[in-house]
Amino acid sequence: MRAIRAASVLSPSFAFISIQNKFPPTRCFNIAAAAGSEAATDRFWEACVDCWRPDIGDVDRISWGKPAKKKGTGSRGVPHRLNRDERTLFDLARKKGHLEVAGSAWRAQRREAPLLNTYRSYCDARGVASVVLQKSEGGDGDLVTMDLSPLRRPDAFRDWAEECARRVQPFTPKIPDALDDDNSDGTPADDGVDSWKSRPIYQLPPFYITWSLQRADAKKLCKQLSSLFETADPSVSRSRKPVGVKPGKGRRSGGYGIG
Repeated sequence: MRAIRAASVLSPSFAFISIQNKFPPTRCFNIAAAAGSEAATDRFWEACVDCWRPDIGDVDRISWGKPAKKKGTGSRGVPHRLNRDERTLFDLARKKGHLEVAGSAWRAQRREAPLLNTYRSYCDARGVASVVLQKSEGGDGDLVTMDLSPLRRPDAFRDWAEECARRVQPFTPKIPDALDDDNSDGTPADDGVDSWKSRPIYQLPPFYITWSLQRADAKKLCKQLSSLFETADPSVSRSRKPVGVKPGKGRRSGGYGIG
């Protein structure tokens, strides 16, 4: 116990008296850490950590058309390069935790959806689910899709999907019975090895949980899913164009004005 000396104003000579401090110094309490630990305790899912994953920096590089440092991050058969409008949506999605696109996000020039491919790779790099809101023209039939494949735990996908459905009631999802047979690049999903631990995400089948809702309910659900699966990253900064990025030579290689 510490002794504190205090002046007594009752004494003409202001004599010092000794007071015992009965309260030891308090420790600082980190509210953010406590909230994080509470969320972790309530978490019903867990991403695979002992597996191959791309680097977030490499995902950003291939989205600009630059080569990745880590082999397997991208593929010539799966476009990832974004145009200006797609990059704005991608940056917003990283902050909010879910991607919002008009319709299927299909880009005719690439005959694919580069934005969806890039966002799925980004979620794989972070080890979180991919939540996408596909907006309909009138807002009456928006489609919310959540892909659990970036978590790389196929044995648990069905159980997590059912638990998620229980937690976001009254919104009822459509849950698939099994994984798709083929991947996005046409390669068989199972080659006899533990492909979920060794292969890039574009060679793995998605596991989509879907909801068809009105616009207001769809946005509310996306926020719930983002919170449940911890997909948001408010601290992320806007992506910057690397040095040496040039427009694609043709529409199949990126489209004019890309970057």
